[in-house]
Amino acid sequence: MRRGTLRVSGGLLETAWWGAGPAEAPTLVLLHEGLGCVDLWRDVPERLAEATGWGVFAYSRFGYGRSDTTALPRPVTYMHTEALDVLPKVLKAACIGRCVPVGHSDGGSIAAIYAGSRASSLASPGSPVSWPGSARPSTTSVGSAPPGVDGHDTMRMLGLVTIAAHFFVEDLNIASIERIKTEYQTGNLRERLARYHRDVDTAFWGWNGAWLNPDFRAFDITEFLPTIDVPILALQGADDPYGTDEQLRVFEANVRAPITIELIPGAKHSPHLEAKDATLAAITRFITDLPT
Repeated sequence: MRRGTLRVSGGLLETAWWGAGPAEAPTLVLLHEGLGCVDLWRDVPERLAEATGWGVFAYSRFGYGRSDTTALPRPVTYMHTEALDVLPKVLKAACIGRCVPVGHSDGGSIAAIYAGSRASSLASPGSPVSWPGSARPSTTSVGSAPPGVDGHDTMRMLGLVTIAAHFFVEDLNIASIERIKTEYQTGNLRERLARYHRDVDTAFWGWNGAWLNPDFRAFDITEFLPTIDVPILALQGADDPYGTDEQLRVFEANVRAPITIELIPGAKHSPHLEAKDATLAAITRFITDLPT
């Protein structure tokens, strides 16, 4: 693993890279969950790099891991902002060309919004994102930069992998998020998370507070799904407490691109950790079959 930092508008982000660089091979771009960061991917990036021969890049979003913090409360549109504003800047700054976003939970939703927005144009940096859905942009092409600028040619997305992504809100996942709030306040969750996040309260309350905001019930990103134009692998644990398999069915029903959905037996919300071999094998098969 090669640790680093990346400066984009808004501050400094923690990054890590495994395997080949972007000039040598396509890149898997890992987008973490609502309480995740670079280190909480565990050994998944290394195993993916070894299995696929691709590079693997991960970063901690603002307020997570060792990245700069962010103001609270997070807006209920925080995933739209990440997908439409921050992620394109990260890809450009990291000189990533051919890539496949691999998003877990919130990261999966961010990846889906990003992939669907590529058929439109992107809002200029700093543009406000309204709720819900009208975040659809209007000027620059997503994730692109002029060829030759800082060695970065136009970004080419080859596919999309989501793991336990949310496309709409269910009572089940709100109930689970209410339970984890109690665990953070009364149990040892805060202590466990503090090992990974420099500003643990911002990491937790930024996520938990947004999801438990009554306005968040309107979260629905299905409008972005029909315009995804790359092959998709959508994974979910069979026993996920944060979403039912209706999430997969809605995803499949709303996309026009080729999609493979898999419900992973014996896994909850983190199948890449709870059923690691099966999950990484599914991702590796998907990556191997993509034209590069």
